[in-house]
Amino acid sequence: MLNFKSYSPVALGVIAAITSTNTFANADVATNDDIEVMVVTSDFRGSPLEKMPSSVTILDQQQIEDEGAQHFEDILNSIANFNWSGGSSRPKYFQIRGVGEQEEYQGAPNSSVGFVVDDIDLSGLGMVSSMYDLQQVEVLRGPQGTRYGANALAGLIYLKSNDPTDVFEHGAEVSFGDDNLQTFSGYSSGPLTDSGDLLYRVSLQKHQQDGYRDNLYLGLSDTNNRDEFTGRGKLRWYATQDLEIDLTFLHANYDNGYDAWTLDNNGFDTLTDAPGVDKQRTTGSSLKFTYTGAENFELISLTSFAHSDTRHNYDGDWANPDYWASRDCDGSPCEYEYNWDKKGDRKTATQEFRLSSTESGRIFADSTDWLIGVYAMDLQEDNDTVDTYNQLTAEYEAQNYALFGQLDSDLGTSYGLSVGLRVERRDSDYSDSAGDSFAPSETMWGGHIALSKALAENHESYIRVARGYKAGGFNMSLPDELADKKEYDTEILYNYEIGLKSSWFNGQANTNLAVFYMDRQDQQVAASQQSTVPGEEGNFILFTENAGSSHNYGAELDGNWYATNNFNVYGSVGWLETAYGDYQYEDKYGTLVDLSGRELAHSPNFTFSLGATYRSDSGWFANVNASGKSDFYYSDSNESKSDAYQIFNAKVGYEADIWSVYLWGRNLFDEKYGVRGFYFGNEPDLDWADKQYIRYGDPRQIGVTVNVKFL
Repeated sequence: MLNFKSYSPVALGVIAAITSTNTFANADVATNDDIEVMVVTSDFRGSPLEKMPSSVTILDQQQIEDEGAQHFEDILNSIANFNWSGGSSRPKYFQIRGVGEQEEYQGAPNSSVGFVVDDIDLSGLGMVSSMYDLQQVEVLRGPQGTRYGANALAGLIYLKSNDPTDVFEHGAEVSFGDDNLQTFSGYSSGPLTDSGDLLYRVSLQKHQQDGYRDNLYLGLSDTNNRDEFTGRGKLRWYATQDLEIDLTFLHANYDNGYDAWTLDNNGFDTLTDAPGVDKQRTTGSSLKFTYTGAENFELISLTSFAHSDTRHNYDGDWANPDYWASRDCDGSPCEYEYNWDKKGDRKTATQEFRLSSTESGRIFADSTDWLIGVYAMDLQEDNDTVDTYNQLTAEYEAQNYALFGQLDSDLGTSYGLSVGLRVERRDSDYSDSAGDSFAPSETMWGGHIALSKALAENHESYIRVARGYKAGGFNMSLPDELADKKEYDTEILYNYEIGLKSSWFNGQANTNLAVFYMDRQDQQVAASQQSTVPGEEGNFILFTENAGSSHNYGAELDGNWYATNNFNVYGSVGWLETAYGDYQYEDKYGTLVDLSGRELAHSPNFTFSLGATYRSDSGWFANVNASGKSDFYYSDSNESKSDAYQIFNAKVGYEADIWSVYLWGRNLFDEKYGVRGFYFGNEPDLDWADKQYIRYGDPRQIGVTVNVKFL
C-alpha cells in the first residue's frame, strides 16, 4: 500500500504529470480529431474545458462506464481535493478544498457546495445521484459567486444526463453481485414526430443490495440496505427555427436503511434493536427556453421545481435492551435507549432569465461578449424532529433574488479578460414549536475577475480572483448559557488562483494544473456539546458559530494520455493545506479547547486517483483504477482522525457491436477505511467516557454486468 506521508507535494505532482503526459513513439496514437472536446455545460456559455479560466474537473460518460460506476459515490474519489462525509446511506454532504458541511441535523438549509442535476437545484440533497445514462459530472472548485451565488461558496457539482437524439437508440443493462446486488437499467431515445422537431429520452434504473451489515441481534442481513429507483425523462422541441424548448423530469425514490455504527468499531456486525432509515423521494423538473431569433442577443429562460420528502432515522445507542442489561452500571444492569428521527419536506422553485450577446452583438469594437440576468428562488422546508428527549416542529422559508452580469473580452495578443458580478438579496423566516423565531435578511455580493493568456498554441494560462458568500443564520433550541450564539454572521471567501491548461503531443495528452489560496472571513463552523445531565447523556446541543478567519491553499493536477487508439491512462492529484484562524470552543466539561492553527475537518492533505483503460480491436476490455486519501480530522469539535487509505478497482469484459459483458470488482483488497467518525461518550458502563467511533466504507464487492443496445 502507498504511504502518503513518504511523498512530498512536489513528488506527487511529478507522479501525476508523468502518468498523464508521458508518451512513446507509436504510429497508432490518437489525433486531435479523435479526442472529444470537453464542454463545461454548467457555464453560462458552455465553454470548452481548456478555455475555462478556473479549476474544473469533468468525468465523462466514457470514464463513468469504464469504471462501472452506479452511483456518484463510486467515482467521487477520482476528484482532486474533494471529500465527503459518510453520515448518511449515500453521500450528500461534500467538501471542496476543505470547505463544506459534514451533516445537517437541524436548522435551515444553507449549503456551501452546490449540487445541481439537469438544472434542478438539489443542494444538500445529493444522495439521489445515479450515474446511469449520464453524459458527464462536472465539479467546479472555488466560489461560483457570479453564476450560482450563495449555494456555491466552495464550488459546484453539476450532473448532466444525456439529451434526446434525432435517431432511435435503446439499451438495457443488468448487474448482479455479492451483497445480493441487483441492478436493472434501461433507456430509450429518438424522435416522436416524422419531421424530427420533437425528440424524447427516457432512462430508468432500479438498484438494490443488502448494505454489507449483519444485524446479529435481529438476525437480519439487510438493515443497512439500498433500495433505489431513479427515472429521468427529457423532451426537446424545436418549436421554430429560432426557439428550442427543453423539458426535463426527474423522479428518484431512495428507500434505504441506515444501520452503520457499532460500539466496538468492528464496522459490519451491528446490534441495534431499532435500525434506522435514510429515505429521499424527489420529484423535480426544469423547463428551458432558448431563443436565438434576435440579431444581437440570445435569450434563455430557465425554470425549475423540486419537491423532496426526506427521513433520516437512527438507533443512537447502537445496541439493544438485552445488551445494556448485560452491562454493569454502578452495580446494577445498565439502562440506555436513544432514537433520533427527522422528517423533512422541501419545495424549491427557481426562475432565471439571461440575455447574452451573439457574435454580431459584441461591444467595445466587437471585442467583448456580454451577459446579464436575473434570478429568483423560493425555498420552503418543514421539519419534524423527534428524539428520546425532545420533539421539535419547524417551518422555514427563504426567498433569494439576484442580478448578475459578465463581460468576456478579447484584449488582443492572446490575452482574455472575464469579469463577473452578482448581487443577491436573501429574506428568510423561521419558527418552531419551541418558540424560536427568526427573520434575517441580508444583501450579499460576489463575482470574479480572470485574466487568461495563451502562452502557445496548446497552453492556456490564467489568473483568477473570485469572491463567494454564504448567508448568515441562526441556532435554535439553545440553552440559556449559549444565548450569545443565537445568530452567526455571513461567511465571505476570497479565492486566488493561477492555472495552466495544456495539450501535449498533437493532442494525445492534456493536463490541467491549478494553484490556489483561499481567504475565509467569518468562517462558519458546526459545533456541538454533549449533555452532562444525568439520564440525558445521549442528547447533543448543535449550533453553528463563526471562527474568525482561516486560510486554505494547495494545488490540483489532473490529466489524460491517449497512448494509442486502444490504451488510455488518466489520473489526478490534489494537495491541500488548511488551518483554523482564531477559534476556541468549550467541550461538555466546560473546558476551553483551542483549535487555532489546526487543520479543518474532512480536509486530507493529499488525494490521488490513477486509472487505465485498454480496448483491443477484437473486443476485449479492461480497466483498472485506484484512488486514495491521506488522513484527515473527522470533526470540528474533537481530535478524532481517519487513517490514510487506498482503494483499487478493476473491470474486465468483452464488447461486441450491440452487447457487452463484464466482470468487475470494487475495493479489491478489501481495505477497511473510515468515511465518518465521532468522538464522544455513548456507553454508560464506561461512565460515558469519550471514545472514537468510526463508520466504514463499503468492503470488497464482485459482480457481473450485461449490457445490450438496440440501434
